[in-house]
Amino acid sequence: MRIIVIVVILLLFLAASASAYSTDFIRTNCDTTLYPALCYHSLAGYANAVQRDPARLARVAVGVSLSRAKHMAVYVANISGQADYAADPRAAAALHDCFSVLGDAVEQMRESLKQMRRLAGSGEELRYQLSNVQTWMSAALTNEDTCVDGFEDVADGPVRMDVYDRTLKVKEVSSNALALVNIFVSKVIVVL
Repeated sequence: MRIIVIVVILLLFLAASASAYSTDFIRTNCDTTLYPALCYHSLAGYANAVQRDPARLARVAVGVSLSRAKHMAVYVANISGQADYAADPRAAAALHDCFSVLGDAVEQMRESLKQMRRLAGSGEELRYQLSNVQTWMSAALTNEDTCVDGFEDVADGPVRMDVYDRTLKVKEVSSNALALVNIFVSKVIVVL
């Protein structure tokens, strides 16, 4: 019985050490992004899945970004329906436009994640696949910027500030994901 307890404690210690090692890997990579604290906090929970693999880290970051963008698109869809009956037609138009471009961003991130999951080959083929991911993630970030820009002519108010603040957080997560994709690409390109 004593041996079993010792083995279990040893296994728990090793698992904790491996997890700490993986979270250090995430922290080190997140430190190179524009929003390191947000990056780390949004990805640290995936340390066991990521381990110390830059491809997995980039893929998980894109997945987290996609999840945040989907939630934001649903939120904007819900409030845009309410805004149709409000007094400010500019806010209603900005919300509808935002919903549209967030839908595009979600699709671009979905394509990025799909491509990251099926990376194959080497040389030019792999470069092409990674270039697609970079292009789609960059376009998604641009679409998120477009959502925010659409509220420039909308009067200050709770809807404008709420959508602006929430979209800003989604943009930050997307920016971090793109940065981690770029880090992965730079490591792959060096190896090729």
